[in-house]
Amino acid sequence: MSSTGSAPHPPTALIVGASRGLGHAMAAEFLDRGWSVVGTVRDPAARTPLHGLADRAGGRVTVEQLDVNDPGLLPPLHERLAHRRFDVLFVNAGTTSNERTPIGAVTTADFVDVMVTNALGPLRVIEAFEDLVAPAGLIGVMSSGQGSITDNTSGGREVYRGSKAALNMFLRSFAARRSGTGRAFLLLAPGWIRTDLGGPDAPFTVEETVPLLVDVLLSRLGTPGLAYLDRFGRTVPW
Repeated sequence: MSSTGSAPHPPTALIVGASRGLGHAMAAEFLDRGWSVVGTVRDPAARTPLHGLADRAGGRVTVEQLDVNDPGLLPPLHERLAHRRFDVLFVNAGTTSNERTPIGAVTTADFVDVMVTNALGPLRVIEAFEDLVAPAGLIGVMSSGQGSITDNTSGGREVYRGSKAALNMFLRSFAARRSGTGRAFLLLAPGWIRTDLGGPDAPFTVEETVPLLVDVLLSRLGTPGLAYLDRFGRTVPW
């Protein structure tokens, strides 16, 4: 208890891309662990699982609108959140296409769509909201083991792999530019999960994976510098 007799504010996470799937499950996991959450959805008119979570959360979950492909939405959201400070900023954005198409046969439009959503958009978000993150907080993104150049021994999903490798490089560059801060930076590789993106054949469920992801994320708080980790906290080779 503080000297005024009021309880301290709970830690707060800003999760970009929390309407469903892994993002929504992470928001729910943070809530279960006593955190407050601000989660974003792309379509403000559509009812999502995040809205249901907010209805049950007693004011500890706030739903905001953001599409990472629309940089014009960043300044208004920043203005709405300017009074808040976040212990965690985590960007969960991802799309895929042309999974069996060699990269040379991918159309320019499809290439740009995947690269903007998976690599450029998340870093735009981070650049826009880094000042709202606590000095010893964490900035993270949902990467993938398929972004590892070392581990790519089979090919396939080439535009997706390339977008995640680009995401890894962009966050590494950002972390290098912010190397004098006390913040942690995290590239999180969840594995092949049974979501809309992962598909029904994925071996792992959201329910068994998300607590592990949040464990890894929280383990990095207070540890400055960049890490590229899987759901068990093991380092993924670049």
